[in-house]
Amino acid sequence: MFEALFQTFEEPETGVALTARLAALREELARRKLAGFIVPRADQQQNEYVPPSDERLAWLTGFTGSAGLAMVLPQQAAIFVDGRYTLQAAKQVDGKAWTVESLIEPPPETWLTAHLQSGDRIGFDPWLHTTAAAERFAAACAKAGAELVPVDSNPIDSIWTERPLPPLGAVSIHGAELSGEAEAEKLGRIRQEIERLGVEALVLSDSHNVAWTFNIRGADVSHTPLPLSYALVPKAGRPTIFIDSRKLSNLTRDHLEQSAEVAEPDALTTRLTELAQSGAAIALDSATAADALTRLVQGAGGKAVRGADPVSLLKAAKNGVEIEGTRRAHRRDAVALARFLAYIDREAPKGSLTEIDAVEALESFRRDTGALKDVSFPTISGTGPNGAIVHYRVTRKSNRRIMPGDLLLIDSGAQYQDGTTDVTRTIAVGTPTDEMRDRFTRVLRGHLAIARALFPDGTTGAQLDTLARQFLWQAGIDFEHGTGHGVGSYLSVHEGPARISKLGTTPLKRGMILSNEPGYYKTDAFGIRIENLELVVAKEINGAEKPMNGFEALTLAPIDRRLIDVAMLSNDERAWLDTYHARVRDAVRAALDEPDQLWLDQATAPL
Repeated sequence: MFEALFQTFEEPETGVALTARLAALREELARRKLAGFIVPRADQQQNEYVPPSDERLAWLTGFTGSAGLAMVLPQQAAIFVDGRYTLQAAKQVDGKAWTVESLIEPPPETWLTAHLQSGDRIGFDPWLHTTAAAERFAAACAKAGAELVPVDSNPIDSIWTERPLPPLGAVSIHGAELSGEAEAEKLGRIRQEIERLGVEALVLSDSHNVAWTFNIRGADVSHTPLPLSYALVPKAGRPTIFIDSRKLSNLTRDHLEQSAEVAEPDALTTRLTELAQSGAAIALDSATAADALTRLVQGAGGKAVRGADPVSLLKAAKNGVEIEGTRRAHRRDAVALARFLAYIDREAPKGSLTEIDAVEALESFRRDTGALKDVSFPTISGTGPNGAIVHYRVTRKSNRRIMPGDLLLIDSGAQYQDGTTDVTRTIAVGTPTDEMRDRFTRVLRGHLAIARALFPDGTTGAQLDTLARQFLWQAGIDFEHGTGHGVGSYLSVHEGPARISKLGTTPLKRGMILSNEPGYYKTDAFGIRIENLELVVAKEINGAEKPMNGFEALTLAPIDRRLIDVAMLSNDERAWLDTYHARVRDAVRAALDEPDQLWLDQATAPL
């Protein structure tokens, strides 16, 4: 009935092929007189989604998560992942060849120091690590009397005989009717930041920031309309964009040349070297600039000024046109979500649907809008124990039938030209247990605490994070991921620098869009997550002595009332949820056929 166009369900490679690859890498390292090598899950710009030509970690290990790192030594090999991927990594990598270790606490450097011998030379690709990461690894090596060595060419590329070619996605113009601000105005604001930093130029090493600055989008990676590129913005004079000219039509080249020079990617090192030779101070983004760029600037006599790229913060606060666009996108998405949820409620209790069926159905309903460009990330569709894997990605091998008594956790999003969406709903199939309802209601109360929060200007995500966890903590439980991440405007669904988490130090500003997604995961049993996207807006409070902010829920989709223990909710929580469901009904009902309207009326009825 349905078919997914934007994602596949194939199982990652396993077995003999991976064993041979690890052995081949060790042979190549020995040939280069290296005792080991560090393999990040990264491209040159630290993108979340990387092109197939940069999936070195997955090719070597079989692990397909979006964050991870491997270390290969002559006798030991370890893969490091965070709490989202512990279960996934254990299933995907060969436990006889690899140990699965923490990416966070303790950090990989601890393992490295413990396993090195004095005199060892450990290789790393300076184009795939930030300078901060390289410094940490160098210090870890030094503790053991070893040395971290930058390689001129990546040894994995030498043995990856069928490595895909780099992408050549066509670049498109993201006009003022969608972006809300001309390139000249954005460059004016960026130059003010360059002046504030006291540097001669700023390197845009984050392709998202290049896309935002010059109002373009691309097709180089999955799920994010990204044109892989760099830019160099001087304090005075025209900036330069470094991008493969094969991606540009005459129209897009003309658009770029109105505000910048256009050069091929390999010209970046030449331009930076020329600028650095004058002794210039050049700003580099500590989060995305490759260590190779720092080495280049310093080696040519310049000063590499590392810090946060100011464009990231400018991009995060959406303007009025972008905000109206994302509201439109969410209203459009809401119709697809309602049709999907109604379909699941009708069909899942029959026991005939699988996790893949759910993914394909939801994507089909989104395609029916006529505006879908891509899914914003691979849909997470997990039922029963698969739902407890935080970033579970269904394959044909893992695909599980949705059965009565299960919970179905579905986390999905869409890319529309006017906005990016991300939403999670947990659905009861049949009758939920008392434990499921208790855990769901605690997650819901945390979600509502964020949604209803009022906070003064300058408040950070870390200050709000506890609100989402308090009701879980009361039962001695928690979740091992952040409460919320920033979201772009037809760009990355995971956008910095703001986030709601224990580590969220960026103040939340009006116009920022963040997710609100507390959860609970019972290993080998079920998973629960409730996610809306929230817009930071001004809040008027009588007698307030400072500017106050709050959230506007952008996502419009019913929250499963069958999973709510109403007796656990306060009157204010019940009132908020009833008001929210009325908003959903008003926004969506007219666009549905009669059977789905009847379903919606029941799903959004007052508690």
